[in-house]
Amino acid sequence: MSPTPHPPRHEPEAPPDLAGIGIGPFNLSLAALAHPLTELDTVFYEQRPSFDWHPGLLIDGATLQVPFLADLVTLADPTSPWSFLNHLKARDRLFPFYFAERFQIQRAEYDAYCRWVADSLPSLHFGHQVDAVRWNPERDVFEVDFTQLDNDGEAEALGRTYSKNIVLGVGTAPYVPEPLMPLVEAPGVPVIHAADYLQHRDTFLTAEHITVIGSGQSGAEVFLDLLRNRPAGHERIHWLARTEAFAPMEYSKLGLEHFTPDYTRYFHALTEPVRDRLVAAQWQLHKGIDADTIAAIHHELYRRTLHGGWPDAVLTPGVTVRTAGRLATTKVELHLEHTQQGTRSRLTTNAVVLATGYRERPLGRILAGLDPYLRRDSAERPRIDNQFRLDLDPSVTGTAYVQNAELHTHGIGTPDLGLAAWRSATILNSLTGKDLYPLPHRTAFTTFGLQQQPHIPPARQVHALTPLIDGR
Repeated sequence: MSPTPHPPRHEPEAPPDLAGIGIGPFNLSLAALAHPLTELDTVFYEQRPSFDWHPGLLIDGATLQVPFLADLVTLADPTSPWSFLNHLKARDRLFPFYFAERFQIQRAEYDAYCRWVADSLPSLHFGHQVDAVRWNPERDVFEVDFTQLDNDGEAEALGRTYSKNIVLGVGTAPYVPEPLMPLVEAPGVPVIHAADYLQHRDTFLTAEHITVIGSGQSGAEVFLDLLRNRPAGHERIHWLARTEAFAPMEYSKLGLEHFTPDYTRYFHALTEPVRDRLVAAQWQLHKGIDADTIAAIHHELYRRTLHGGWPDAVLTPGVTVRTAGRLATTKVELHLEHTQQGTRSRLTTNAVVLATGYRERPLGRILAGLDPYLRRDSAERPRIDNQFRLDLDPSVTGTAYVQNAELHTHGIGTPDLGLAAWRSATILNSLTGKDLYPLPHRTAFTTFGLQQQPHIPPARQVHALTPLIDGR
C-alpha cells in the first residue's frame, strides 16, 4: 500500500526558523543549545526510530577518545541542563562518577547520555526520512519533503514542511573500498563492516579463522575483543593494515591543539590545494589507535606466552588488499600485496571484519533541488564559509548550514566531538545575528601561521589586601 499524504507539520505562513536534517550527536548538540532560546522555533528530523550512536561498536570497556567535557553543550555553555554532569545527577550517579575519576567515559555511557537528551527535547522527530530539499523563491522558504516511517521502517505517510533555514547533519556512512566490495557480496561467508560488529559477534567468535582489515581505533578494538575471547593457542586471527605501522594516535598536548577553533579558522583560510594535502597528511591526528588500546593488545598477546609458545595471531601492517573473492561456500580469498617489500600473497579466511572507516554521506540526493543555487570548488564539492554555511546564490535569502560535512573546508576537527558545542554555538549565533553564546577569542597556545596575530588577554590585576587592624 502506498503511503498516504500527511499534512505539513508547519504551514508555510508560519515556518520554523530552522529545520535540521539528521539527528546524530552534532544536530543533537544544536537542538540542545537551541532549546532554551525562546526566540527560535526549531524542528529536527531523523529517519531512525530513535537516537542510535554506533550500536555495533559499543564494545564492553571501549571508551571515547575525548574527555567527557566534549559532551553536547559544555564547551559552549557549562551551565546547560543538557550537560553530561547533569545527566549523571539526574541518574543519581554523580558521586560514583566523582570517585571513579574517569576523564574518558565509555562509549556506551556516551550513547546513554545522548539518548537521555534526545528523549527530552520536543523539537526532535524520529521516524521521518527527509527525501528532498528545495528553495521556494515565491515564499522565501526551504521546502523539505519527508516520508513518515512506522516502527518497522516502512513508509506510512508523505509530508512537507517549510523552514526559513536548514541545517544538514546526516553524518557519515560505513566505507568499503572497491577491492573489498566482492567480500560483502559473498553469500554464506560472514563479512561485515565494523559498524555492525556487535550484531554478529557470536558468529565471529566461532569462526575457524578471522581476518580484521583496518588499522584505526575500530579495528584495534575489534581485534582486542576477538583476541580476548578466543582460546589460547587457537586464536587464528589475522590483523591487516594498509598503514606502515599500527600507529598510536597523536595525543600530545600541543598536537591536540589541531582540534581547536583557532586551528579550524586557520585551516579554513588556506588555499584549497593546501587544505587537501593537509587532510591526507594528518591521518595520525585522528585515525591512529589510542595508546591504552595498543597497550591492552600487547598485554593480551604477552599474557598468552606465559606457558611458552606464541599466540596464533598475525599482525601485519603495510599490506593492501588487491582483490578479494569467494572460495567455495565457506571461505573467502584475499590477494595481498606488501607495499614495502613489493611481494604478493594470498590469505584464505572464514570471516572478515572490515574496519575501513567512514565517509561523509553524499549530499547530492537531498540537495538536488538546491543544485542550481549551490557554488562548488574545483573538485565539485560544496563551498562552505567560516560559519558553516553553504555558499548559495544571493537570490536564496535563507541559509543552509552543514555539520560534519566540511572536512575539505574546515579540516580534521570536523568529525571531532570536542568541537560539537562550539560549532553549534557558532551556527546559532550566525542564525540569530546575536552573541547568544559568547565564544572564546583564543583557544590554543600555538599560533598557526605568520599572519595570524595571537590574542593575548591582559593579565588579571591582583588587588592588594587591606591589612587587618589589630584591635588589641
